[in-house]
Amino acid sequence: MGGNYQSRGVYVIRARRTVREGRSPSVCDEINLCRVKIIVMAVSCLIRALRSLTVTQPTLLSSQGLAQTKLGTPVSSTVGQCRGFLTTASLEQNRTYWKEREKYTIRPIGMKKTGGRDYSGKIKTHGIGGGHKQRYRWIDFQRLRYESEKVVKPFEEKVVEVRYDPCRSADIALVAGGNRKRWIIATENMQAGDIIKTSGVIGRMAVSANEGDAYPLGALPVGTLVNNLEIQPGKGAEYIRAAGTSGVLLRKVNGTAIVQLPSKQQVQVLETCMVTVGRVSNIDHNKRIIGKAGRNRWLGIRPSSGLWKRKGGWAGRKIKPLPPMKSYVNLPSISAE
Repeated sequence: MGGNYQSRGVYVIRARRTVREGRSPSVCDEINLCRVKIIVMAVSCLIRALRSLTVTQPTLLSSQGLAQTKLGTPVSSTVGQCRGFLTTASLEQNRTYWKEREKYTIRPIGMKKTGGRDYSGKIKTHGIGGGHKQRYRWIDFQRLRYESEKVVKPFEEKVVEVRYDPCRSADIALVAGGNRKRWIIATENMQAGDIIKTSGVIGRMAVSANEGDAYPLGALPVGTLVNNLEIQPGKGAEYIRAAGTSGVLLRKVNGTAIVQLPSKQQVQVLETCMVTVGRVSNIDHNKRIIGKAGRNRWLGIRPSSGLWKRKGGWAGRKIKPLPPMKSYVNLPSISAE
């Protein structure tokens, strides 16, 4: 009863206010109707927001699972499909590693942008983010890969096409030979229809190789321009793969070869390591004009800080001696007599 009297009193007070202000009851009804509409719209928007906000079902702890098994309640093993929150587990699941594929393919492989972040979501490499979508072409850096292990002899391949690769500065070439096709790094003058040769034989005389051919270092004459250098036989090319780069075969000593890299550093490897003759394609890569900041964003490069910084000892050209020769050959130790 008290509540009814209180509500009636509220209505009476509202009626008196309307009379004092000179408003008719119809105007008050319209105002109340507008208020109700606004409340209904707010509630509907809140319901929509709550529907879109879904949370993944948390994994049950061992104690909870044990308690449910004791009570006899069924444990749901499947989780409903929903968006969920961004966690380290979801970041790890979204990554697709092309190295985990067992079978080689020439088809473009889809990649997901990492933004310079690792599996935990922390930035490990700065200056990376955004950019156009890219697909990875699986490059076979091991040129001396025989089609059949039983038949070990030099083989030839035909260049099908030479094209741009968004994942590297150099152009790539699709070559075919026998019953397989594969992607390789293209050389400077490589064109569709060329025949390239790959051999792992080291003869008594140095061969006169053409551009694009692959041979061991021991089979080439001194002074040859090379690229795609292996540091261990059969491991695949690791040096001199960027656009327009090339190395020089300086000398061959006691089953090893010394190659000068584009950085003027000299490395010593076994003479059985494979190299490609010539210079890497896209030699004008360093002369390209970006033109505007937006093109760097297309390439996935974020802007650096615009904070002014005084130039110190880190700035400017430095005159340094050439680095010592780096050896990848396990030379036998000299035993004491």
